This record gives sequence, structure tokens and C-alpha cells, in this order.
Amino acid sequence: MRVSIRAHNLCAPPFLSDKYYMNVNIGSLAFQMAHILALACAFFAIGIGWVVGRKRRIGISNVMFDMALVALPTGRAVFIAIWFSAYQDNPWSIFDIRDGGIDIWSALIAACLMATWRIRQRPALLMPLFVGLFAGIGVWTVFQATGWTGTPPLQFAPAISLVDMDGKPTQLPTHADGRAMVVNMWATWCPPCQREMPALARAQTLHSNVNFVFVNQGESLDIVRRYLRMVPFHLDHVLVDESNLMGKAMDSTALPMTLIYGINGQLVYSHQGLISEAVLAMQLERCCRAQQ
Repeated sequence: MRVSIRAHNLCAPPFLSDKYYMNVNIGSLAFQMAHILALACAFFAIGIGWVVGRKRRIGISNVMFDMALVALPTGRAVFIAIWFSAYQDNPWSIFDIRDGGIDIWSALIAACLMATWRIRQRPALLMPLFVGLFAGIGVWTVFQATGWTGTPPLQFAPAISLVDMDGKPTQLPTHADGRAMVVNMWATWCPPCQREMPALARAQTLHSNVNFVFVNQGESLDIVRRYLRMVPFHLDHVLVDESNLMGKAMDSTALPMTLIYGINGQLVYSHQGLISEAVLAMQLERCCRAQQ
């Protein structure tokens, strides 16, 4: 069995080397490091809780499982209710939780209510659960601060040389034009890229105050032109990055990857893997609200 580590490598071409990190590949399966670290933090919290409560033989694993069992469906249901219009064209995508569409506050409230209920049943759980959760959150905060959870290291759109559909050289920052900018990194051979393209095409027509830029990775201009002639949707501002300069600048081989830059040119959000129209709409709303 082959185990390697790559940077956000959700859909990577076979010619890329193993010098990247931040994703763990086991055979043909790829696991995001952020998910692995979140699971590690949960186990760490359980371990700390067990240490605190061991004299009274109190563990917190069952409580944390119940909290997650309530929080995740609640957060997902609230998110869908808020952004239901974005799911109407593809209702089955409601069940695809890979888009990360969860309302954090409702999930936290549900988790806290479950914890409160369990503590009322058994008050001795209070200290082990509090200390365990505090420790787990603390470790996660350290991972985030050091960039291990997958935050791209580059904070502004890189001034790399790209080519537009007319074969003319261009640079990515010039396409912002003083607006918020969504940059989607994709390739024609990448199935998740193909699945999210219709949603991105719709989003670019709905958000006229945002510039959408589609940066193809590692393919020739002719291949990209041929692919765009075959698809039943239209994409504005398609650029070709035949040398993978964008991926190198972001220190990532992830495809697809979606980046949102604010009107000041600073990176405000990044998403690895397939992104839904609802998650994109939510992040664009947050971005525009923050820039006001």
C-alpha cells in the first residue's frame, strides 16, 4: 500500500511529484489534512477528558459523539433552509455534504444543548467535558495558526503570466478591476471540476458585481478551447496556466480549488474540492458585507 502526502491534492494528475504535503493519499484514496487533524483534535479532547475524569471513571467519548450527531444535521438543515433557492436546480446536491454547507452557529447551539442535557443527567461530566473540549479547540487553533488546516499561504492574487482565450498574455490581478474576484482552478480531465462548472456558470450571471476567473491548470490553449466548445454553458474570463504557475504560487495541486478575493485584492476564502452554488453564494455575501 502506497502512502504519500500532498498539498490539498483532491484530484491530482499522475505526472505531479510527491513533494507536496497537506493531504494524505492511501492508494487511490485522498484525505484532506484538515479533516484528519479535526479528527485528531477530537480524539485528543476525548483523551484529555478521560485523564481528568479517570479517578471517577468518567469518559466523554459518548457525549462528544452525541453532540456531533445532533450538531451536524442541525447545522446542515439550517444552512439548506437559508440557501434553499440555490439547491432548487439540483435538489439531490442537498445530500452532498462535501460542499461544507453547515450553519456553524446553529450547529454550536445544538451541540451545547446536547452537552447541557447530558451534564444535567450526570453533573460529574462537567469538568472532564469542559477541559477536554478546551484542549481540543486549543490544539485546532494552533493547527490553524500554523497553516496545517489547509489555508493557502498566499494572501493576494499572484501576478503570474497567463494566457487568455485569444492567446494574449495577461496577469490574474488585472481581472479583478476593483471588484471582488472568484478564481476557480480547474482542468478538463478533473471530474469534480466538470461537476461544479454549471453551478459556477450560473453564479457568474447572478453576481454581476463579482468577477469570475477560470484558470485552467497544466493544459494547452487548444485543449481548453476544444473543451469549452463542447460544454452547454458559457464561462467568462477563462485563462490558461499551462505551466501550473498558479498551483505553484498557492503551494497546492488541489483541483478543483476556488478562491475568493475581496475588493482590496486580499484572499478572504478558499475551498478545496467541489463547491456548491449555495456555499459560494454564502461566502460572496460575507465577502461583500465585510467590504462595505
